[in-house]
Amino acid sequence: MTSATRQPGTPAAALPPRLIATDLDGTLLRDDKSVSPRTVAALAAAEEAGIEVFFVTGRPARWMDVVSEHVHGHGLAICGNGAAVVDLHGGPGAHRFVKVRELARDNALKAVRLLREAAPGTVFAVEQTYGFHQEPDYPKLHMEIPDHLLPAEKLLAPDGPGADQPVLKILAYHPSLDPDAFLTLARLAVGEHANVTRSSPSALLELSGPGVSKASTLALCCAERGISHEEVVAFGDMPNDVEMLTWAGQSYAMGNAHPDVIAAASGRTVANNDDGVAVVIEHLVADRVR
Repeated sequence: MTSATRQPGTPAAALPPRLIATDLDGTLLRDDKSVSPRTVAALAAAEEAGIEVFFVTGRPARWMDVVSEHVHGHGLAICGNGAAVVDLHGGPGAHRFVKVRELARDNALKAVRLLREAAPGTVFAVEQTYGFHQEPDYPKLHMEIPDHLLPAEKLLAPDGPGADQPVLKILAYHPSLDPDAFLTLARLAVGEHANVTRSSPSALLELSGPGVSKASTLALCCAERGISHEEVVAFGDMPNDVEMLTWAGQSYAMGNAHPDVIAAASGRTVANNDDGVAVVIEHLVADRVR
């Protein structure tokens, strides 16, 4: 295992960090979905040292209860792989969407059609700001009851369910394809109609609006705060983190990370179950107060 702070030969950041951007599942959270006491203490120490912490996740806003008490003063999290910036101050069920970067229904319908043609057997679900809908054959992956069970074409129709709400992302599942092969195939098939990524170990893809990613929305939030990418430290473990890790001035792949993430990050820390994010934050805070 390489250093928990930097890989050998990785240059130090040119500027002291002002913002920490961390993924949740497989990164900040342990496998049991808990935030360890050590990580809680590290997050608080970072905020006390003047370093903002942003959670940047593929999760929808309704799944943010696990970290909502750790968002500190700003109260914001980036959800849906960059499709929404959410104020979690209101508590469970009372979150407020500050920024929404939707997937246009025309683009979504084109992506569904192209992916059905490229990978027969693909089934879909639709994530909206306050709704979740799926096709009848879409597996029960998310431990929640969908609002509607209909073909994706009907879910995405102009007069379909939730027509008054923006679409944040499409979920596409294939029962037999290799996850990485499915991702490559889908990116070629869908082209410019959507941004395609994945965060699941299964063949489950996430389709957002063109140009919408964790990195692009994080960049917008940082620009609003006058924070440059060189002042950002990012953490991740799966392909949906790659753009963010490439964009940030310092970035760390978890010890349990996907090979593409390890290749993209400038450093590597220990696994999520060993509090890899906390290990790095403790070093950052110690450097800050020296």
